[in-house]
Amino acid sequence: MLLLDKPSGISSNAALQRAKRALNAQKAGHTGTLDPLASGLLPLCFGEATKFAQVLLDARKRYTTTMRFGATTATGDAEGPVLATFPVAFSAAALHAAADSFVGARVQTPHAYSALKFEGRALYNYARAGVDVPRLPRPITIDAMRVLSWDPPDAVIDIECSKGTYVRVLAEELGHALGSGAHLIGLRRTGTGVFALDDAMSLAAFESMAEDAREAQLRPVDAPLAAMPRLSLDAPVAAALRRGQCPTMAVAAGLYRVYDVGDRFIGIAAVDSGIMKALRLMQEG
Repeated sequence: MLLLDKPSGISSNAALQRAKRALNAQKAGHTGTLDPLASGLLPLCFGEATKFAQVLLDARKRYTTTMRFGATTATGDAEGPVLATFPVAFSAAALHAAADSFVGARVQTPHAYSALKFEGRALYNYARAGVDVPRLPRPITIDAMRVLSWDPPDAVIDIECSKGTYVRVLAEELGHALGSGAHLIGLRRTGTGVFALDDAMSLAAFESMAEDAREAQLRPVDAPLAAMPRLSLDAPVAAALRRGQCPTMAVAAGLYRVYDVGDRFIGIAAVDSGIMKALRLMQEG
């Protein structure tokens, strides 16, 4: 795994492909799309690590966003044409109160200009063609929404949220709640699961390194699972799990990252009623 600080101006896939070429990797994937406008933490998985990418796709995210109030745009960010303008007449206290009111479980409709797929095509392709397609609301959770600064018409806001949260939609909703339009002019992901932006490196720095130095930047396959309970297995149980069997284990029900007697990472297993079942396993050898 590589913790990349994606620059703004390129897509997540373009950043992935450049890192993949730098490592001469055969298999690679990223763990949650950042729009070209956005920058920040983009964990990349290579080889066997791609089997465990879903853990980070499902992980909670953290962003520092800059919202500009007083205007709405077609795309919800600075790249789209302005649709309408509004006075910015609310106070700092009102902004803080409105942001606080967003904390908790809520339902959000994905933005028309998003990478979410409908019948195999990204929603933004339909939007650019002027075609309306269904966008089903879905549950999200906002863990925190903190106003860091207010310099009208711009606010810098720190957001902690569940997967699938569209920050540009939050900007539009917050603007509406305050009687003013709003859109994003900056977005930086600062956290994904157990990882923080402080531990990431820039794409340019990574590409400029010698091959052995690039390899040294890679983290172990089990790094994103640090928050998951660890379980060490004796040799017979580890062998049974690798054969596709379901050994009995006297441990609490739940998900575990499992290791063999040599402290080698095996994969992820689920235990239910004392029965262990493999979910994702490393390839042997």
